[in-house]
Amino acid sequence: MLRNPAEKYRPFPTVRLTGRKWPSRTIERAPIWMSTDLRDGNQSLIEPMSIEQKTEFFEMLVQIGFKEIEVGFPSASQTDFDFVRKLIDEKRIPDDVTIEVLVQSREELIARTFEALEGVPRAIVHLYNAICPSFRKIVFDQSKEEVKALAVEGTRMIREHADARPQTHWTYQYSPETFSMSELPFAREVCDAVAQTWRPTRDHKMIVNLPATVEAATPNVFADQIEWMDRNLGYRDSIVLSVHPHNDRGTAVAAAELALMAGADRVEGCLFGNGERTGNVDIVTLAMNLYTQGVDPGLDFSDIDGVRRVVERCNQIPVHPRHPYAGDLVYTAFSGSHQDAIRKGFAQQKTGAVWEVPYLPVDPADVGRSYDAVIRVNSQSGKGGSTYLLERGMGFAPPRRVQIEFSHAVQTVADQSGEEVTGDAICALFAREYFETEGPAQRVNGSTVRWNKREIGVPATAAARADDHEAHAKAVAQEMSAAATQPVEITSFETVRTTDGRTAVFVGCRVGEQPMRHGVGVAEDEMTAVVDAVVSGVNRSGWPTVDRRVAA
Repeated sequence: MLRNPAEKYRPFPTVRLTGRKWPSRTIERAPIWMSTDLRDGNQSLIEPMSIEQKTEFFEMLVQIGFKEIEVGFPSASQTDFDFVRKLIDEKRIPDDVTIEVLVQSREELIARTFEALEGVPRAIVHLYNAICPSFRKIVFDQSKEEVKALAVEGTRMIREHADARPQTHWTYQYSPETFSMSELPFAREVCDAVAQTWRPTRDHKMIVNLPATVEAATPNVFADQIEWMDRNLGYRDSIVLSVHPHNDRGTAVAAAELALMAGADRVEGCLFGNGERTGNVDIVTLAMNLYTQGVDPGLDFSDIDGVRRVVERCNQIPVHPRHPYAGDLVYTAFSGSHQDAIRKGFAQQKTGAVWEVPYLPVDPADVGRSYDAVIRVNSQSGKGGSTYLLERGMGFAPPRRVQIEFSHAVQTVADQSGEEVTGDAICALFAREYFETEGPAQRVNGSTVRWNKREIGVPATAAARADDHEAHAKAVAQEMSAAATQPVEITSFETVRTTDGRTAVFVGCRVGEQPMRHGVGVAEDEMTAVVDAVVSGVNRSGWPTVDRRVAA
């Protein structure tokens, strides 16, 4: 049993913030997106990406629409150094894309970083150092003044190297690592000292990136921290305020969204949430959340399966089948009630109208998914799922009474197998149940039925009334009654047009004292479909194949 948590853990303190504004705000535009898949995401992999994999990943990020991409830590990794040089030397960086590199506040590392960036048109140089109490005490044994001095000195050295290379457009980014666990006044003090050293302007802003290096509190606390910094930072009009949420508590997406409401301009994260421990914030989910609220995210996930394949191949980590927007099963319903609602939603959804299909917050087609796998049938499914798959596979939806009857047959198969019943299997089962049942009756043509080798015809008066299909069905049943020992009664009659222009006829048929069964006929000729439906219903009633009256 877990020990009493109050004896071991302290709740994170709340932020003293009066008149907070973020709770009443909504996100009305997309943030600046920065992908750190090739740096923060890559460093978390069991097997870091090769240069070839990083190149493939980089080109995919460009295609998606990222304008800022952190490509590595070139002073700490020869692979990262070589990759940065490859991008620059082979001119692989589009004119509207800025690469970003990470560096610590050490002179030799900063010099090596600028060596890697030599000749780049545009770049963001990203300096970081940890500032929270536990890191100051446990990891670095530094005072507040020493921590601040380290950040300021690193900024000064980067400024010198940047000024020596005026042919490149340099942007500076500073991250007070472990911000979310730091004292807010001290975080502001360090960031202000860094900004005072860099001297950003409204025309040439710097980036202050506030990481939840370890997610330590509920998302509202992080939002309070961001709003406090937004209100109190110096040089605020010359700063792009960025956030870098991690997912240790499983709420990074919520923290990022609330941070945007609290004043953040920019979000750093990874596709599908890759990263150390439980990962970085998931940019795919964030962007698609905006999309489903009517906000253009500025990122193109119209081929989300293609994006997922590249990420899985390069990261060697599978995307969970229930992952929001991208998982194999997120647009799939097995539950009967869900299936029924989705099927009705599709039936009423108009092209160009606001999307209102129950249980589907986004149109699967918008992310490159077909509707084929939206509804799948297993033992938990109901008539709605089978009906949807029949409609897609055979071109018609049976009336409700036939749906209920057929669902029992599907349920039996699903219970016996314990597995999913595919759309092809459901169509084949429907054909066996309604089109292939053997019995005493066979259709000869639209007006003649063979009953135990004896041909019986429909009265000419009924055959002439081609516009009254129900009367035709009842005439066929009447002639069968005359040829047998028990009455054949038509209890219900419905028709629909199939998607390929044929007629589908559904009849309820009761033979003598037998339970009512449904018959189905589908044909291009309407009279043929009527006769087939009656024959199907009679044969499904379980009649013997020998005419009792003839046998007597």
